Amino acid sequence: MRILKKRIWFNKWFNTAYHFIDLIKNNNEGVQFEVFGTHTNMNSAVLSICNYVEAEPSVYGEDYIDYCISFCKKHKIDIFIPCYQMLNISQHIKEFNNVGTLVLASDNSSLLQTINNKPKFYELCKQNGTMELPQYFVVNTADEFMNAYRELLSKGLRVCVKPAISEGGFGFRIINDDCDDFKDFFGELNNEISSNEVYRILSLKESFEGLMVLEYLDGYEYSIDCLAYEGKLLAAVPRKKIDGRVRLLENVPELIDIARKMSETYKLPYISNVQVKYADGIPKLLEINPRMSGGLHISCLSGINFPYLAIKLLQGEKVDVLTPNDNIMVTQIEKEILLTK
Repeated sequence: MRILKKRIWFNKWFNTAYHFIDLIKNNNEGVQFEVFGTHTNMNSAVLSICNYVEAEPSVYGEDYIDYCISFCKKHKIDIFIPCYQMLNISQHIKEFNNVGTLVLASDNSSLLQTINNKPKFYELCKQNGTMELPQYFVVNTADEFMNAYRELLSKGLRVCVKPAISEGGFGFRIINDDCDDFKDFFGELNNEISSNEVYRILSLKESFEGLMVLEYLDGYEYSIDCLAYEGKLLAAVPRKKIDGRVRLLENVPELIDIARKMSETYKLPYISNVQVKYADGIPKLLEINPRMSGGLHISCLSGINFPYLAIKLLQGEKVDVLTPNDNIMVTQIEKEILLTK
């Protein structure tokens, strides 16, 4: 008797989704999957590990939702794991369910919208007392930036800036008035910039979308990958940034407690990621990601297959509270991926 494989679809994802698909396919229970992948870039490494690939159209909003639902119907997709336009997709989960497709995303689109806007989520964390926050201002003009910068500087703090709505490290800069912009132009790329240069650039516009001016946290940074369901934390792996690409998987009780409190308060299902950084021995929030993080595959070296277990939870299967292996130091190297077969 032929066993039908579950059909999973990854839409436009970062290249690290290659690892997630590999982990799902090579789960320790021998469950078989057929993986569909789409992308606007047909040379994406993600597509090389998929069983079926197709080019995504360059459409947005409701047109993209129509495309996604049509794709699920046409290919009888059982599980959709979105990245691109995840917020938009979360608002239409019932429509996907109606065509027989489960979506690995929270259906609380208002919460996802708040998380996507860092100042709004910081305010929510203040109200709920979920964890410590860096000192910050939100500015919309060059003069507001300079006032906020001077205010933080007067408190003896180093300062950085980041767009209120962004992904990853896009737009992040450390303010350093001792840097030499001319010398740096000929040196290695870095993320430091003088306050005068920031002011000059911001002055090109009368006003702009929210820019966060924050206390720069100079301690260790951790990325905590979390598996949870209905507000219950099932697993958490704090991943410490050591140097360059070196990471240490650690058991840090206060970070596990933060992950538990985040799960209980915001009830993000399946997989999420909490990024924190220390200052004077205190972990402070950087951001939270309501999806699989770019380094999740590293956390899976703890013995916990986060992507596969998330799929089990999505399908209503039971997953017990898990204890990860810890004290594991990891690094990465580039690896060639054959795109032509």
